[in-house]
Amino acid sequence: MIILAIVVLLLIAFLLYIASLPDAFRVERSLEINAASEQIFPLINDFHAWEAWSPWEKADPQVQRSYSGNDSGPGAVYAWQGNKQLGEGRMEILETRPHDYLRLQINFYKPFAAQNTIEFKLENQAGKTVVSHAMFGPSNFMSKLMGVFFNMDKMVGGKFDEGLQSLKAIAEKSSTSAAGK
Repeated sequence: MIILAIVVLLLIAFLLYIASLPDAFRVERSLEINAASEQIFPLINDFHAWEAWSPWEKADPQVQRSYSGNDSGPGAVYAWQGNKQLGEGRMEILETRPHDYLRLQINFYKPFAAQNTIEFKLENQAGKTVVSHAMFGPSNFMSKLMGVFFNMDKMVGGKFDEGLQSLKAIAEKSSTSAAGK
């Protein structure tokens, strides 16, 4: 009976700990790219260009993609259905400031439902651009529970690092090609 009481108390303490965790999360990474923001911005403002640099595109070669709304900028929509790693979801560009800022809403349907915000900020600094990629949103009880066992900052942040490196390679190659002409 004492062991059962201890187990129940530990379970209650664990659940209270989960409930006390922050109600929101933010994952962000930044990288300096040797290219002007005018060369980088089109790569993030048009979902058709994401296939070249986004690490999630490589997670499932058989992913089913669909595009709707505008070709780029506010109102552009990208939806996907993929394997277990990629899941199913939809992104829509909500706001842009050309060569400077992009905000979109991302909805995950599978494997878990979630709605978050993604931001890209581009800051020109002496012929280079610092690109920041962030995702943030609410953390419900299930998200908090999963966060105890899986480090979201490492998982998502690692993908952001990978994507920024790919973006850098493409933008710098394009910048070098444009300078050589």
